[in-house]
Amino acid sequence: MLARRPKESREGNSVFIATSLLLLIAMVLGGMGAHVVDRMRSTANALDDNRAILAAETAVSSFKEQLAATVRDNAVWDEAYKAITQGDREGWAYENWGKTSEDYALYDGVALTAPSGARSIAYLKADIIDPNEYLGAKFPVQTKAAARPGIDPIVNIFRSGNDIIAVASEAVQPYGTQVQDSEYYVLSFFKILTSEVVAKMAKEHQLPKLHITRNAASDLLTLPLMDVDGVEVARLAWPSAAPGNTIFDEVRPFIAAAIAILGLYLAGVLLAGWSETRRLKSLAGRARHEATHDSLSGLLNRLGLIEALDRLMQADKSQILVLHLIDLDGFKAVNDAWGHAIGDQLIKLVAHALRDIHADVAGVARLGGDEFALVQLGSANLTELDNQLLERLKKPFLIEGRTIEIGASIGVASRDDAENAHELLRRADMALYEAKETGRGCAVTYHPDLDCRREKIAALESDLRRALQNDEIQPVFQPLASAASGEITGVEALARWRRAERTIGPDAFIPLAEKCGLIDILGLQMLRKSIVAARAWSPLTLSVNVSPIQLCNPHFAADVLTVLNEESFDPSRLTLEITEAVLMSNPEQARRSITALKSAGIRFALDDFGAGYASIGTLREFGFDRMKIDRSLIQAMDNGSTGRNVLTATISLARALGIPVTAEGIESIDQADAVRVAGCDQLQGYLVGKPMGRDELASWLASSLAA
Repeated sequence: MLARRPKESREGNSVFIATSLLLLIAMVLGGMGAHVVDRMRSTANALDDNRAILAAETAVSSFKEQLAATVRDNAVWDEAYKAITQGDREGWAYENWGKTSEDYALYDGVALTAPSGARSIAYLKADIIDPNEYLGAKFPVQTKAAARPGIDPIVNIFRSGNDIIAVASEAVQPYGTQVQDSEYYVLSFFKILTSEVVAKMAKEHQLPKLHITRNAASDLLTLPLMDVDGVEVARLAWPSAAPGNTIFDEVRPFIAAAIAILGLYLAGVLLAGWSETRRLKSLAGRARHEATHDSLSGLLNRLGLIEALDRLMQADKSQILVLHLIDLDGFKAVNDAWGHAIGDQLIKLVAHALRDIHADVAGVARLGGDEFALVQLGSANLTELDNQLLERLKKPFLIEGRTIEIGASIGVASRDDAENAHELLRRADMALYEAKETGRGCAVTYHPDLDCRREKIAALESDLRRALQNDEIQPVFQPLASAASGEITGVEALARWRRAERTIGPDAFIPLAEKCGLIDILGLQMLRKSIVAARAWSPLTLSVNVSPIQLCNPHFAADVLTVLNEESFDPSRLTLEITEAVLMSNPEQARRSITALKSAGIRFALDDFGAGYASIGTLREFGFDRMKIDRSLIQAMDNGSTGRNVLTATISLARALGIPVTAEGIESIDQADAVRVAGCDQLQGYLVGKPMGRDELASWLASSLAA
């Protein structure tokens, strides 16, 4: 017996060690399991909290969008605009908005903010109120920002006493008609976020016990509501659902039993791991789908299209494969007129139409914005399919009672010798660009000439860059004369590109400079060279043309003033000529640049008046110092009395506004006499003098003075 003790001891120790190890393993596994469960619980809580916060943000966003849509439907309204500006404003506002605010579901009050000098109108539940007293001093900030046509409604949150109020504002304007009012009435609808309104939001977005508070408890989820200055006015608060805690309480007894039975616990862990692997694979598949598909339309996106094209091009190289790129014409106008929600619905309808357009369509993709791609397999006639696409997209789409008409431009490329999907897509894109350049509403099939044309443009761009570096572009100067005395009063600088074989006019290279980003460099070069030349011709004025892209550059004004300072040129001698295009494309930046330069003494002339859409409002708003009559109006005088009447009326308009007028393109004495009688004070054209180089003009001026 004694002799066996060491063996028994050893076995006991082994059992103890094995038992201890087993207990240790069980404790480690139990601790790891407890940690995993706690992590899953906290993750489930966090995921649900994030979902709830996103739901709350969506609820507030949807509420604001609904209020914005309501004010848009009432503000952009021909009848409303006419009644507010020309009719019984107060009576109309009360009958259409004020009276309905008493029990209307979409808003509780309305304010019609008048321009300076007129009386504003406001109702709350059909009772007359002072909106500034009710909504506070920040309300005029919003109405002032909204007093511009063509912008989306502005929506903000306000506090009035214990009331939290959402306010949407937009300028009252006619639908589809351009007006040139200097000031606009602003229509504002406001809705009080009562407990009933918040309860409805809670029900629609699954946020139990959602309420508004100023000081939420620390254990509640919250979403701040900000006013027009970004200051918090209140919070939406609600308790966390904490689904992870609920699940943990339900499975706690089973976890305890699993710890007691190590084998079942381990099996459960393995089972959980297997289940998690399947879940991750499912998530990976979903993520892959999202990475290759457009979330709005459900179609393939650019990545998905390229992958699909690569597969098709490798699968059967003998099969006919054609790529059609489709760009919707007029989509931006739909977004601007009806909002992005309607635009999104239009995208979905177009996607649905493209899916069913033809049996040979193997795939449809949305590449972003309003651009789609259609992959065709088979031997269908390309012209037939493109005509079907054009005709289908010309048909009106009916969205929420609105009839929306668009069109499309199509670029087509066949597989032919394209090496890969990227090359095929590039060719179709070039064809699409050609379709849009040639007038839209048509289909263009890729051909090698497009590459040749692109190479020529690239080569010309390279030449233009080299010309700027080598100082090949120089100004020429055309005299400006007084209509009354014939005395030379100024010169206009015109850019000329002098190449070895010929001289290129600005109509050829200025658009190229604008497209390739060289216009700022070119414009400042011409300004500096013109100023250097004109310094010797004092007191003659100098006129220099400015590209719309230059004027829209935020640094333009500072660059011009720097050149004037460095060359010691009197700003009062400089006139910058601009066309109305810049005033249409970016009026705010144009106004800032013009204001900064006019304050320094520089003058501005509106060039080519009569050739576009410039109006009296444009002349008044931007305060032009001179108006230049386009040569087309001068030439029209030869067509009879109508042309002369139009010219006379145009000049009379400028004189009524106190703006001096320059007539361009004067080539005969009869033309000069006619515009002089009509009221022009300055003449420009070959009758006065042709464009001349610096030295030639200096000699010409000297001879003119001598004569």
